[in-house]
Amino acid sequence: MTGHAHSEVLVGREADLAVLRDALKRARHAEPSTVLVGGEAGVGKTRLVEEFCQSLTTDPVRVLAGQCLELGEEGLPFAPFAGALRDLLRAEGPEVLDGHERELARLLPELGPPPEGEARRGLLFNAVAAVLGRAPLVLVIEDLHWADRSTRDLIAFLVRAARLPQLLLITTYRTDELHRGHPLRPFLGELDRVRGVLRLELDRLDREGTSELLTHLVGAEPDPRTVDAVNERAQGNPFFIEQFAAAADPSCDFPATLRDLLLARVDQLPEPAQRVLRVAAVGGTRFGHELLARVAGMPEADLESALRAVVAAQLVVVVDADGDYEFRHALVREAVHDDLLPGEHARLHARYAQAVEAEPHLVAAGRAPAEIAHHWHAAHDRPRALVTAKIAADEAKCRFAYGEQVRLLDRVLQLWEEVPDARSLLGLDHLDLLEESALAALHSGEYSRALMLTKAALGDLDAEAEPLRAGRLLVRRAKLLRTAGKSDARPECDEALRLLTSAPHSPEQVRLLAELAHLISSVDAARGFEVAQLAMAGANESGDLIAIVSAEVAYGSSCSGRQTAVEALPVMREATHRARAAGDFPSFTRGLISVSDSLFELGRYAESADAAAEGLPEADRIGVGRTTGVYLLANHAEALIALGRWDEADARLAEAARLDPPETMALPWLRLRARIRLARGREDAETLVTRAATFLRRPYLSTEGRLATVDLRLTAALGSAPATTAVETARAALAEPNLTVLPRYAWAILAHAAEAAADAGDTELAAQVAGVAAGLPQRYPAQVAFAAQTRAHLEGGAGRWAETVEAWRADGHRHELASALLRQAEAQAATGDRAAAAGAIAESVAIAAALGAVPLTEAADTLSRRLGIRPSAHRDELLTVREREVLRLVAEGHSNSRIAAGLYISPKTASVHVSRIIAKLQVSNRGEAAAVARRLGLLDELP
Repeated sequence: MTGHAHSEVLVGREADLAVLRDALKRARHAEPSTVLVGGEAGVGKTRLVEEFCQSLTTDPVRVLAGQCLELGEEGLPFAPFAGALRDLLRAEGPEVLDGHERELARLLPELGPPPEGEARRGLLFNAVAAVLGRAPLVLVIEDLHWADRSTRDLIAFLVRAARLPQLLLITTYRTDELHRGHPLRPFLGELDRVRGVLRLELDRLDREGTSELLTHLVGAEPDPRTVDAVNERAQGNPFFIEQFAAAADPSCDFPATLRDLLLARVDQLPEPAQRVLRVAAVGGTRFGHELLARVAGMPEADLESALRAVVAAQLVVVVDADGDYEFRHALVREAVHDDLLPGEHARLHARYAQAVEAEPHLVAAGRAPAEIAHHWHAAHDRPRALVTAKIAADEAKCRFAYGEQVRLLDRVLQLWEEVPDARSLLGLDHLDLLEESALAALHSGEYSRALMLTKAALGDLDAEAEPLRAGRLLVRRAKLLRTAGKSDARPECDEALRLLTSAPHSPEQVRLLAELAHLISSVDAARGFEVAQLAMAGANESGDLIAIVSAEVAYGSSCSGRQTAVEALPVMREATHRARAAGDFPSFTRGLISVSDSLFELGRYAESADAAAEGLPEADRIGVGRTTGVYLLANHAEALIALGRWDEADARLAEAARLDPPETMALPWLRLRARIRLARGREDAETLVTRAATFLRRPYLSTEGRLATVDLRLTAALGSAPATTAVETARAALAEPNLTVLPRYAWAILAHAAEAAADAGDTELAAQVAGVAAGLPQRYPAQVAFAAQTRAHLEGGAGRWAETVEAWRADGHRHELASALLRQAEAQAATGDRAAAAGAIAESVAIAAALGAVPLTEAADTLSRRLGIRPSAHRDELLTVREREVLRLVAEGHSNSRIAAGLYISPKTASVHVSRIIAKLQVSNRGEAAAVARRLGLLDELP
């Protein structure tokens, strides 16, 4: 990954920009405004202010900027004011000084000699105020932490005494420079008490912000692992993110320039403080005082003195009163740790390991095994590293921390070859270790790793001697091959079934047969049902509750492949309830996937969303969030999309993307997010569609995944130029061999193929669509609606489109209804019923505006202009439902903090909503927004 070292796009600062815009509005209304912008170095203070000032290029307001110099109290007095006034003088000429040249000569020597006699600061301050107060002005003073006393005094005069009515003063300062005795601390405290002064602290970017910034820097969306690596190391600091983006590999050593920058502050510390910082860096980003004291071996007074210097330098911060400290930035710890000498590195890690072994309470509860294993490995003590890594892996498994377990078991496998008596030290053989590692990789979603380890274990195994173990490994291999899209794994499933049926009956055998039934059902429903029946028979014979529940869930899932959703749903619900009661949460979460699927197919979208959401906490808790959890997230999002709750759906899909699901498990979130982006007209929609379509080239893809992706590609092709593109895509879709196996997806494909045929006037394609449609069942609301839509495209006429609209009303899918309404309006206009067409367009626009479906809104606008009609759009389409909820609280006089608490959102999000409301209503403040809302009835009938 290589990219630019500076982004031209500001990321994640919408709410902060809104604060500056609001401050400027107040200044325009003769309310003096000052914004003190603080944040750590590199967080983006200057970039934020630059973006704000650039947005004023077409605004009559004047912008001046000055820079404090890094010279402290001995530096040049009034440096930022001198720079700002000099720029003003160059731009507008001497007349702008309005007769104050002599006093201002104390700041600008080029104006001539200053007045003779003792300098009177009052005259100088008044002269500066007079020049700055002549017109609306934005004055930016950068790096206030370096300001000299005179500069601070002049700022205080402007803010507290002069109070220029049309001045917006913006200052920036570094919070990590403000040690306890820094003169800016009391100064900021004094300004905080002045009316019109606002302190704005910039936060680091979250993971989404990091991802967005990286996308702009490298010119393409980075893979989730890269985002995770940069996010973990840069911790949301935009400057650090930019430096990593310019490097070839974010997981390698960070750039030398960045390392030197970080270590420069360390080098300024006294030697005892540097020594303590090196010891602390070995302990991790966060460390406790007691543990540090044990390892450092220093007298308590010397240790506290050194820590005081480190804290004062803002390299380490105090976390709590219990004696915990934390590096202000993880990269500082990394730089210090990497700067250790080799012998020092090994010695300190060994001392940490010994200290934690002797007193495990010195680290966070439950973390001692992992800490001990880490330190012995870093100390290069291989036998101890081997044993402690296995102990830590076992402890991670108990916490469902499968990702950590995989990492630790990988270390054990590596050390196995380096420690001669590894088998006796661990008390297990290599095959056991391989299988355990493969299972952990499977649970954590490391499917490529799991596939390799499973293959290695099968190669070391005598299948006939151990049929149960061989069957278990083959079932896992079949899962992995399917998920990777490498094959349908029929040979592996057949061999696993042979071995498992030859193995002695046991609860484990039943559970494996249940898993095998899931696998086989997706390619052969009848045979999968037979295997599920075998599992049920074995479960009842064994009497094991978990085995019985696993078999019931498998049986219910296989029934859903052979029965209608109406028939299968009660069976699955009962099996899922029993799984939860039995504490079998893997079966419970898998069962909820089938339940939410069935509910979605029945058109019960709210219930489908609830069922999927119910399983998410348990999937996270048992460590399968990256696998089973991703399917639940996708099901939840799909139901939310149908309900018209697109922002919530997109947030769920963003969660799924962050989890970086393996192989074909990424397809559900990818295609659903692509659909939202297509419907909203986002520029990145095409990229997402292309990424999803690449899965079609894999040797194996489930029928559901394949048909859904084929339909996505067809949807993206509709409306493209030339029209033959959509026709060719439709013909390819109709040629899918399993097209009619799943009517849920087949009807959507037919409706979109009919649209392509109608738009292109292709009668041959239309006839082909009609032929397939004639033999396809219509069981559920969405299928009925897509069937009506298919007929409407093929036959045309207002009557057919009226049927389609009513069918989508019955189903409840908001975007499909809005699209059908627009087609109905076209048909009504063609019959001369312009009033009905206007009403249909108005309803379509209201829905599209709430969804943010820009292409549909634009199409409605185009149709309105073409027909020469003005639809009677509802006023409440101006605002989304969430914005109307916020507006109601604004009208009741609530602050952003109270709005945030009432709606369970962050204060920053509340601020963004308020700013958008003010912009949409074209008003200047909250009071006017409330008045307009009441006058236009925007709060009426608010749910």
